[in-house]
Amino acid sequence: MDAKVSKNRQKKEQIVEEIAEKASKAKALVFTNYQGLTHKQLEELKKAIKPLESDYVVAKNTLVLRSLEKAKIKIENPQSLDGPTGTMFLYGDVVEPLKKLAKMIKDLNLPSVKFGILDNEAISKEQVLKLATLPSRATLIAQFVGGMKSPIYGLHRALNWNLQKLVLTLKAVEGTKSS
Repeated sequence: MDAKVSKNRQKKEQIVEEIAEKASKAKALVFTNYQGLTHKQLEELKKAIKPLESDYVVAKNTLVLRSLEKAKIKIENPQSLDGPTGTMFLYGDVVEPLKKLAKMIKDLNLPSVKFGILDNEAISKEQVLKLATLPSRATLIAQFVGGMKSPIYGLHRALNWNLQKLVLTLKAVEGTKSS
């Protein structure tokens, strides 16, 4: 009987270690209530966010709390994790995986977001969903670079136009003198 208990305990300690490692590497965490989702839908979500440097883990709340404690991440209200909880770990770009989650929520009305943690600060469910509406990092960089190039293109076009105008005027003058 003792061997079975210790195996179970070892398994739980391993889960705590894995989740603590993921939490310490993550830029953001999002806690959701996955109740109502089928196993297939959960796997689809995991598959969709994996290439976006994210993981979705379902574990007992007590194990998640211990893991967060081990990773030195504080949750002000541990009761907010009541009920079935899935944790989304976001390692790279925060916005793209949240877009996938928001799309799933829009399509299925599930899972429901409980709250999130971004840069060790708690954020509300509304703030998590608002983050999902932001353009991706790549899009923001492209917009910024485009904005920086715009005045240069305008100056180039203005200078070019004046040169074209001068050439056309000289051709017109040449045409009147040669006739």
